[in-house]
Amino acid sequence: MASHRRPKQPSRTRVTVLTTAAAAAVALSSQAANAAPSEKPSKDEVKSKVDKLYEEAEQATEKYNGAKEKQEKLQKEVSTIQDNVARGQDELNELRDSIGLAAAAQYRSGSIDSSLQLFLSSNPDDYLDKASTADQLSAQQVESLKKIQDKQRELAQDRAEASGKLKDLASTRTELGNKKKEVQAKLAEAQKLLNTLTAKEKADLAAADARASRDAGDRVDLGNTGPASGRAMAAFQAAQSKIGSPYVYGASGPSSFDCSGLTSWAFAQAGVSIPRISQDQANAGTRIYSQSDLKVGDLVIFYGDLHHVGFYAGNGQVLHAPRSGTVVRYESINNMPFQFGVRI
Repeated sequence: MASHRRPKQPSRTRVTVLTTAAAAAVALSSQAANAAPSEKPSKDEVKSKVDKLYEEAEQATEKYNGAKEKQEKLQKEVSTIQDNVARGQDELNELRDSIGLAAAAQYRSGSIDSSLQLFLSSNPDDYLDKASTADQLSAQQVESLKKIQDKQRELAQDRAEASGKLKDLASTRTELGNKKKEVQAKLAEAQKLLNTLTAKEKADLAAADARASRDAGDRVDLGNTGPASGRAMAAFQAAQSKIGSPYVYGASGPSSFDCSGLTSWAFAQAGVSIPRISQDQANAGTRIYSQSDLKVGDLVIFYGDLHHVGFYAGNGQVLHAPRSGTVVRYESINNMPFQFGVRI
């Protein structure tokens, strides 16, 4: 006889859990459907963020320039020391050869003395003290041994110095690579933000930028501030010849520049050598703290960490390489936090 059993009913606990889960899913779906989409940043907000990133990139650029300059200096120093070591080793070999020739001559004549035999089979540094005090060598031999001893000491010092410089060079190369990555990351982030703008918004920003630069140039033409000096004016005119050249981090001419690359290049054209980076250029001359005392050709230093520099162009304007995405141009001195001028 077939058994007829009622199907097992789900427990009350299971029903409650399923019901609660279903209700939660419905609520989340409803919230997602009604949530407003995240607002796209406005053109002005994007510009503000991009400007900040460009400023940070320029800070990193000047640190990159400093590391690059240090690397070049260390490379020259290491090369000089290594050349000195090579020459010193040649001189040491000649001194040793001269002692060897003297020994050979004495050996052939059968008169080689025990002191010279001892020298040839031991360390001359240790032997010199014993030999000279015992008056066992001729004056000429003593002098030769002293030269060998001095040359060995000199070579040891040079090799130790070269080793230290090479360690510094390796560390500086690592720092240089890190700063390069930092600059590139800031620029990539800025470009990513700019890519969120429409074509019209990008065109509006570019037009406003060009208009500001043009207006600044017009105001320069109205200025009547005299030059700081003949060479400062020559440097300023060299920089003027590069108006429109693109800003490229780490570049110092002649076709592209960063801020301190432009000023150092321009002064070089006037026959004046100034440091490469802005922080060092800030200490390259007499500081001028009042804008009213600035003259054409003075350097103008901006920001608290002194990471930006340009030329004073007269009438409250500066000529500089502003940042990535721009060109060498005029701008109002009030567009950036002025620190002081420097008269070279």
